[in-house]
Amino acid sequence: MAGFLGEAYPWIKALHIISVISWMAGMFYLPRLFVYHCAAEPGSQLSETLKVMERRLLRVIINPAMIAAWGFGIALILHTEAWHAGWFHGKLALLLCMHLIHAAFARWRRHFANDANRHDAGFYRIMNEVPTVLMIGIVILVIVRPF
Repeated sequence: MAGFLGEAYPWIKALHIISVISWMAGMFYLPRLFVYHCAAEPGSQLSETLKVMERRLLRVIINPAMIAAWGFGIALILHTEAWHAGWFHGKLALLLCMHLIHAAFARWRRHFANDANRHDAGFYRIMNEVPTVLMIGIVILVIVRPF
């Protein structure tokens, strides 16, 4: 395939997909931890354990996977010049929404860390579905390329 990546293209594409899967796995799990955290008494052993789990999940898995997905994704865009396609603009819009929910998750994690949660478990159950809906839209745009 022509482009600056040359024969590295399939490897970069594979690393991009691995990064995206890792990012999404964390994005699916973190709000589920928030649901459990709502039931924990502030200061309890469970609450403190969940704080550690949430911090590590965000800092060790979700954030690095997102950064890697962006890096490999930008390389793929430059290689294929996909930015000219309509489907890519739709994907980019949904990806920006994914970043907004990622930022919201990070903010809510800080609230839990400070024992200052402002939402109930039902709210986090709904927020748990947002990354799934965004991911479905992104995958359809990338694979089907409807426009």
